[in-house]
Amino acid sequence: MEIYISNSSGVPLYAQITEQIRAKILSGELQEGEMLPSIRLLAKELRISVITTKRAYEDLEQAGFIYTLPGKGSFVAPQNPEIHREEALRTVEGHLQRAVDAAAAGGISPEEVRETLNVLLEGE
Repeated sequence: MEIYISNSSGVPLYAQITEQIRAKILSGELQEGEMLPSIRLLAKELRISVITTKRAYEDLEQAGFIYTLPGKGSFVAPQNPEIHREEALRTVEGHLQRAVDAAAAGGISPEEVRETLNVLLEGE
């Protein structure tokens, strides 16, 4: 499993790891029941602290993306389709908010934004 971290990013290392693993699970790259690298192995591969990788795995487990079996390792948890839908909705909301902000900055009316959105939706 490839994970890339950036020391120059303003995002904490554990959050970078958490986000990348979460994205791999949501995209289907990591399947239900698939074993993740051990905390120690991932820390060694990324050349970071075991505490950092442990924090990432704990966050993923708390969010329901993985589960850990003592002595066996961490695995991808069964995914609830509603979680995928919620994640997609959150992403769409973020994009739409940026579009609304850009429209306001450019003097585009809410009606024009709605009309543009409707045209784009009809093209789907």
